[in-house]
Amino acid sequence: MKEITAIFLRDHSEIAAFSPFRGSALLAHALQRQVWAALLVVSLAIPAGAQTTKQVWPELGAYVKLNDQMRFYFLSTTVKENKESTEIELGPNFDFYLKPLAKNPKLLLLRLDESKNRPLMVRVGYRFIHPIIGNGSTEHRGVLEATARFPLVIGMLVSDRSRIDFRSVGGEYSWRYRNRLTVEGNVSVGRVAVNPYVRAEVYYDSRYNKWSRTALTAGLAFPITKHFELESYFEHQNNTEGSSNQELHAVGAVLNLYF
Repeated sequence: MKEITAIFLRDHSEIAAFSPFRGSALLAHALQRQVWAALLVVSLAIPAGAQTTKQVWPELGAYVKLNDQMRFYFLSTTVKENKESTEIELGPNFDFYLKPLAKNPKLLLLRLDESKNRPLMVRVGYRFIHPIIGNGSTEHRGVLEATARFPLVIGMLVSDRSRIDFRSVGGEYSWRYRNRLTVEGNVSVGRVAVNPYVRAEVYYDSRYNKWSRTALTAGLAFPITKHFELESYFEHQNNTEGSSNQELHAVGAVLNLYF
């Protein structure tokens, strides 16, 4: 636990020291180690002959602004945390962030999520995970994460999220570290604005003492009104937990509400 906490604090103390206004060269230096590590893990983690599962994941997210530096977030989604089951994940979260980058035109074209205009966001939350298909264990999870954001060119944004899951699965405690790198932008198709993005995420699980999962995601978000946003994505996961590998292909359908 001490090792993963040290990683979490080290990465974001370094990231927070960089300002988004200091240029793409400084950004490249700050993210270089994590980008190359993620690419290396992803390239090595997709074995031949792995079992493949295909699923559809509906999701609902509701965001309520409490003040200029804090909001409430409730999540209801579908996940696959166990090879033998598919789960529903529910839980409340509180987001805390720094002053907005209102004077930075590079962020003005981004989507409805206000945290995308903040250089750093910290989230504290709880998740209840229960199997809805198959035989699995109920999980109670505490979540602590920090996301640093770096604007590149107009309408483009890089986000680096580090997260720790404090897990009680069937009464057994463990922790998991996750690092996710996201690149997103803004594209206008006629009168319609869409926000494409790609993500790469790696997972380190204390139960197996190794990097046990990788996830590659590509998606589009469609702002409908000032309060509603639709999102669709495709995700490929490779899970090396236990003695066998499993690949997962999931299509996600998301409704985000902003108040």
